[in-house]
Amino acid sequence: MKTLKSLTLAIALLATTTFVKANDVPENYLTKTHAINTYIDAMTRGRSNNLNQVVDQSAKFNILRGKSILSFTKKEMTDFLKNQKNVEQACTTSTEVVENNVDMAVVRVDMKFEGFTRSNYVTIANTGSGWKITNVYSVFK
Repeated sequence: MKTLKSLTLAIALLATTTFVKANDVPENYLTKTHAINTYIDAMTRGRSNNLNQVVDQSAKFNILRGKSILSFTKKEMTDFLKNQKNVEQACTTSTEVVENNVDMAVVRVDMKFEGFTRSNYVTIANTGSGWKITNVYSVFK
């Protein structure tokens, strides 16, 4: 009888954990909002832990500095941000959706510092495995 109770309890516990696991959101389910919020956390707060998952492998990062354009790959940008871990930028951040449809979105992320503003035009695309950043173009005003 004691064995039967133990076996019944074990089966009930296994069934419960299976149902709980079934309700989890898949790891590769990435939304537009998650991608933008992860980018903002990395750029303004130095929290780049999840950035790798929201940036597409072919993503390009371009920065217009004066008359020249600096270009970086995903690896170069994520390596740079890893070195800036937990560095809080002295800026206020705002976002505005410039374009939005079922396949892609362009969001302007303004980082307002004392004396200048860095505007980042972040393109995110529905890649089939979630929404990922495919391009960032930054300008300084």
